[in-house]
Amino acid sequence: MYAADDRKDEEIAVTEENSFNTEDYDHIVENRFLAATQHPLSTFSIDVDEAAYSNVRRYINNGSIPPAGAVRIEEMVNYFDYSYPKPKNEEPFTVNTELSECPWNPQHRLVHIGLQGKEIPVRNLPNANLVFLIDVSGSMEDANKLPLVKSSLKILADQLRPDDKVAIVVYAGNAGLVLPSTSGANKSAIKQAIDQLEAGGSTAGGEGIQLAYTIARENFIKGGNNRIILATDGDFNVGASSDDELVALIEKERKSGVFLSVLGYGMGNYKDNKMQQLADKGNGNHSYIDNINEARKVLVTEFGSTLFTIAKDVKIQVEFNPAKVQGYRLIGYENRVMAAEDFNDDQKDAGELGSGHTVTALYEVIPAGVKTDFIGKVDELKYQPTKISLTPGGSDEIMTIKLRYKKPDEELSKLIVHPVNDTHLALANTSDNFRFSAAVACFGMLLRNSAFKQHATFQQVLQLAKGAKGADENGYRQEFINLAQAAGSLTAKK
Repeated sequence: MYAADDRKDEEIAVTEENSFNTEDYDHIVENRFLAATQHPLSTFSIDVDEAAYSNVRRYINNGSIPPAGAVRIEEMVNYFDYSYPKPKNEEPFTVNTELSECPWNPQHRLVHIGLQGKEIPVRNLPNANLVFLIDVSGSMEDANKLPLVKSSLKILADQLRPDDKVAIVVYAGNAGLVLPSTSGANKSAIKQAIDQLEAGGSTAGGEGIQLAYTIARENFIKGGNNRIILATDGDFNVGASSDDELVALIEKERKSGVFLSVLGYGMGNYKDNKMQQLADKGNGNHSYIDNINEARKVLVTEFGSTLFTIAKDVKIQVEFNPAKVQGYRLIGYENRVMAAEDFNDDQKDAGELGSGHTVTALYEVIPAGVKTDFIGKVDELKYQPTKISLTPGGSDEIMTIKLRYKKPDEELSKLIVHPVNDTHLALANTSDNFRFSAAVACFGMLLRNSAFKQHATFQQVLQLAKGAKGADENGYRQEFINLAQAAGSLTAKK
């Protein structure tokens, strides 16, 4: 009802080579504005996946606007690092907030929430028990698939320490163990096993996942980082291959304490929706590797945050003060929204936070008293009070943020409470964190042709991003600026 773009998210198109494009993306129904009186609580699981941004980049660099289902705004925002204060106490992360006018509608406010995970030096990280699970089916023959997988994993092998160990499992028509668990000191044996991989056959992904979990359990390191790294295009077609079967398998296996990271490769038959689900249910993360530089970012620059979890089942619940807030909208996180009661239920799965990782979320808020068409009217309730005092308790708080998290080896959650006062900072005086994240969110809404883009333009995206580029040591923000310029040109041609 609120989606402005009715394009099919599962695109079936004929390519220049006259082969079919069968890439799969879940349809996203955007979060709408909710009335704070009717829905005072907003609850969601954090998301540290970054796959959407590099996949969107691939589309734009190839000269096309991505399908709406590929544009997950929270993953695009979280692709970038932000400078938040680091934790100083025993908590695994800090909670940071900022509030200003909303760039695409100055009558609205934008709330920026940022988490900064504690960074553990690589030398102090727990020993790793890794299993490379590699798709070597016929669909992986292309240069941007198995050859890029091999280059990526050799880069990762170079990061392994002597006390780390890695095994290699492959699957095509059936699954097999290529390299038994081997010390990270023996890099030549690991790389030789990777070099010998060849593609061919159908894809028994379910069988490969089962074998990988078996190997991981056999070599389990108590208190260590036990993780499967799945490299695939997601096109499973033999054995347990349906989404429901694979999700059930991974939900069962994750109880062993083995985490799952998913690296996606390729184009034409890329199954984004399936891979996103596997990483989500496997207590892991999902990245899309479109080139060797992205492999280096995920597996070298972000080695700790990608592969070492410091907090699991991290949930956020925001309570809005209806005396200050007429309505609100969570930007992105559509597939991470949870029921209010799930926040206190430690049995409910949520997202994981890696060493040194940042997580950013944005809310667009309609202040009390602002005229709006975004919130529909409902009849006054007969059995419940509906009138709200303009200043309940005289509080100047606009909202309270609560977080729950578990330590990686524990099952009971801990609670953090963070009230936010209703302060007004001019947009020009906000941090680079605030303005750059707003630029990325604005960009995502334009790509999606969102019903909530309001006065957003590509020019506004560029103005915000250029003024918030900061040090940009790795050039990721400049790359975003170039991408926004290219996307603006592509949409202007339509």
